[in-house]
Amino acid sequence: MAERDYAATPISDILGLRAIIDGLATDLQDLRDHNISPADGLARAALAKQIFNGVRLYITAARSLDGMPSPVSPRGDEKLIEGGQK
Repeated sequence: MAERDYAATPISDILGLRAIIDGLATDLQDLRDHNISPADGLARAALAKQIFNGVRLYITAARSLDGMPSPVSPRGDEKLIEGGQK
């Protein structure tokens, strides 16, 4: 089992992942108790899959932005646009 990343915990709190996971557990129990249909369970699972795909994209984007250097402001002696006036 992979080591838990405690630095990512705030992201899970921001995105409300605990509520999503709790909802999935409730959906599974409802499916086992025959309170929802198998089709409804599949629809809820597909929605959760898309939510977690969005979470993956968010985390990937956050990681790539963390590694980028900060923007540099141009100095007065440089041309802002190539071929343009100073």
